[in-house]
Amino acid sequence: MADMLNKVPVREQDPKVRATNFEEVCYGYNKEEAMEEAARCLNCKNPKCIEGCPVAIHIPDFISKVKDGDMEGAYQVISESSSLPAICGRVCPQESQCESKCIRGVKGEAVSIGKLERYVADYALENDIRPAAPETKNGRKVAVIGSGPSGLTCAGDLARMGYDVTVFEALHELGGVLVYGIPEFRLPKEKVVKKEIEKVKGLGVKFETNVVIGKSITVDQLMEEENFEAVYIGSGAGLPMFMGIPGETANGVFSANEYLTRSNLMKAFDDSYDTPISAGQKVAVVGGGNVAMDAARTALRLGADVHIVYRRSEAELPARVEEVHHAKQEGIIFDLLTNPKEILVDEKGWVKGMRVIKMELGEPDESGRRRPVEIPGSEYEIEVDTVIMSLGTSPNPLIASTTEGLDTNKRRCIVADEENGQTSKACVFAGGDAVTGSATVILAMGAGKAAAKGIDEFLNK
Repeated sequence: MADMLNKVPVREQDPKVRATNFEEVCYGYNKEEAMEEAARCLNCKNPKCIEGCPVAIHIPDFISKVKDGDMEGAYQVISESSSLPAICGRVCPQESQCESKCIRGVKGEAVSIGKLERYVADYALENDIRPAAPETKNGRKVAVIGSGPSGLTCAGDLARMGYDVTVFEALHELGGVLVYGIPEFRLPKEKVVKKEIEKVKGLGVKFETNVVIGKSITVDQLMEEENFEAVYIGSGAGLPMFMGIPGETANGVFSANEYLTRSNLMKAFDDSYDTPISAGQKVAVVGGGNVAMDAARTALRLGADVHIVYRRSEAELPARVEEVHHAKQEGIIFDLLTNPKEILVDEKGWVKGMRVIKMELGEPDESGRRRPVEIPGSEYEIEVDTVIMSLGTSPNPLIASTTEGLDTNKRRCIVADEENGQTSKACVFAGGDAVTGSATVILAMGAGKAAAKGIDEFLNK
């Protein structure tokens, strides 16, 4: 009999063991555990969990099928709404979305919706269960720029509607942030990402890699010369931000974007690859989001002593609670209420330390979080040989600068309607990090889904 108040525990690698390898941390549920957890669902008549899901998966329906042992039926329910369930089940912040709305969580713990989604999706991958492809095509062409979560979702939904979709990817590998940004120990590439993309291909979506839109071909050329009736821009936000403090250009200072790309996409963590990476002996990661946790946990696995330097308190950390918990388990030190003032450089131009200052929390800022304020006279130095800046990213301006009539805001993000992705330029839609700046995988997917619906409505006016 299931414990109705508490989640079925999920099995994980031992922290001391996983801190030395890049294998997946979380093992997920087996069939018996999944069915036991599914039995905790109240199958509410007015399911609030669906409201918390950016892609509106019919959660009680799929969980009900898991409870009955019908995993293929559960997958078909999920695939009606999501093109990437094995990915979402691993990296979505369910605790602040669907699970935060779960009525079971009012008294006791919410149902582990994310872990159940992962189990069902993995079952489908292992048994080659695929979403149903469209029976007919409508003969209309749509271009999607970027093969990250937003582009893949938009492409998959449009393909299901019968559109002839081509995805253009600037890199040599498909997946966007899923392959270059998220480490193997959180999201396996061969076992999960590539297989999920194969399912999108199975819907009839075509992919072209090594195509840099704005350089290889422009948005206008896609429409005027290649006869695409609409274009969706889901090119992400890969341009890193820095603090502008002294010493930031020293050898041994990286953006988290570069550091993770070297390790994830270019396989620097794998000794059989020749990709260079500065592992460092003492590493400081500046920032407190999921990307900062990914960079810190990667550096740890490469053999470094790692500190997270974050200017607010633990309560304000933007990273998922699970990621912070895993980082602490693995031995990463958190220097909270601390902010860099200067990166110290030796006579050869390499990082030798960092001067920081203690902070305290003042009044809330525009984000609603209390603003960090420097404590006068509290500066001190820490010894480090590598600094990884994880302060967020903004969109590359290449597409906007080569597309006449496409409006951007002061953060260089494309301006688009949240409801349907429509931009200031006719027939051009946008969503995900290219519009919001760096955010979560599931929010990017939600934007791709909304834009697919918007494109369909636009072309059928």
